[in-house]
Amino acid sequence: MLSSLFKLSPKIKGIFDILGTLSLFLSFILIFPLLIALQQQEPQEIILAYILTMLLAGGGGYLLHRTFHLRINIDISAGMIICSLGWLLASGIISLPFALGFEMSWLDAYFEAMSGFTTTGITLVSALETRPLSLIFLRSLIQWLGGLGILSFFLLITFRSEGEVWQLFGAEAHKIVSARPVPNLYRTIKILWSIYAGLTLIQLLLLILAGLSVFDAVLHSMTTISTGGFTRYEANIAHFAGAGYSNFRLIEYIFIVFMFLGGMNFLLHYKILQWNWRDLLVDVEFRYYLKLIFGFTGLIMISVILFNEIPISLSSLEETFRTSLFQVLAIMMTGYQTEYIGSPYFTTFARQLFLVMMLIGGCVGSTGGGIKVLRIIILKRLFGREIKSLALPRRAVTPLRLENSRVNWKDVYHIAGLFFGWLLLLLIGGLITAAFSSYDIAESLSGMFSAVNNIGPSLIPMEEMGDIHPVIKITYIVGMLAGRLEIIPVIALFRLDVWQR
Repeated sequence: MLSSLFKLSPKIKGIFDILGTLSLFLSFILIFPLLIALQQQEPQEIILAYILTMLLAGGGGYLLHRTFHLRINIDISAGMIICSLGWLLASGIISLPFALGFEMSWLDAYFEAMSGFTTTGITLVSALETRPLSLIFLRSLIQWLGGLGILSFFLLITFRSEGEVWQLFGAEAHKIVSARPVPNLYRTIKILWSIYAGLTLIQLLLLILAGLSVFDAVLHSMTTISTGGFTRYEANIAHFAGAGYSNFRLIEYIFIVFMFLGGMNFLLHYKILQWNWRDLLVDVEFRYYLKLIFGFTGLIMISVILFNEIPISLSSLEETFRTSLFQVLAIMMTGYQTEYIGSPYFTTFARQLFLVMMLIGGCVGSTGGGIKVLRIIILKRLFGREIKSLALPRRAVTPLRLENSRVNWKDVYHIAGLFFGWLLLLLIGGLITAAFSSYDIAESLSGMFSAVNNIGPSLIPMEEMGDIHPVIKITYIVGMLAGRLEIIPVIALFRLDVWQR
């Protein structure tokens, strides 16, 4: 056995075993774009790219799995390492067909793959309409897989110990603080994926009924519920209005509904299916989620109407409402666009609000990015607690409460530390962007805001993204990964003590 050549701990061997299984899984999913390439009679180079990648990923994965096969309990430190290495490995594997098929540099291809798996949606691919359909499909597929998390796959194959493995799910960036739907972890993940696939299928059918081709409906359903935002059109979702679709308004409202659902905690979807509507109405995060969406939409509408001097009529109000609501949900979740956020249509005030929305993102337990609504609520209440404490005796005990229960101070410290790290990462990324480009302050910050919060659009025009400095691209790759995994697992890769635990 090759493992005898290395003096590796059982934990590290177990990690390699899981990564090998992931590699095998990714080699399997490449069958789908390969079948499309064969059906579309795409160039032989693209077909060979898929076959070569499948052989390398499948062979390497099988070798790792056979060499380091070891049944171990996965603790939290191993879980963080698996998360980080898993996303790095997955992006590396998928970058091969991207590099060969899109004729990109390896760095650009890796950037594109990382943007897909982290559901960020920043793309370096131009002239999307002319690209091979199999590659366009692969971009959407990896966003769909990355939406609920490849970690769910890890959980299924490492189903060892209920206590420890559940912690691994928390390390993925979408820490679900609500109770599990069922005690059994395997069934919990199965339920979440069933809801995820079901919502994807419902949107798919609605888009087909609204007039989209089956292929377009499949692509956009996968990248809406995953809050990824990849599309096959340069004009993004505005394509459907520009291409003469008579019911483009209906199409946009379908996107709006499913972007909203993708930004919700998926355990709330389960409660709705169980007819527990009361849990939905009393959920503090969901209520804030609604308030933020409609509050931001109202502010954007007012600024657009006043700045553009839009005449007040039923049709103009509907168009402004639809455009504003669509863009608010897109900036908080998917990164789709019906109107470019840097265009004159939006005011400077609106652009600043967009940065705030990027930072907040969706709910905990959703497929969205950002710091998450629940954490913003807790930080807000922490600030309010500090203000109230000024009028109280020094020894007064003022616990932090959420939904009639006390918030554990350990969780508050974790959120405060994470928020500081998030802001620090945004600042460093903004400085690096400014240092290696000619962009102004707002543009430089927006690029890193987009990457870390896994959004996509920024004030840097998308057509210029392919020409940015390689150092900026590497910075954004790190930012996308750190944002998706919520920083700590990425830092864990570089700490020897975490590997040795």
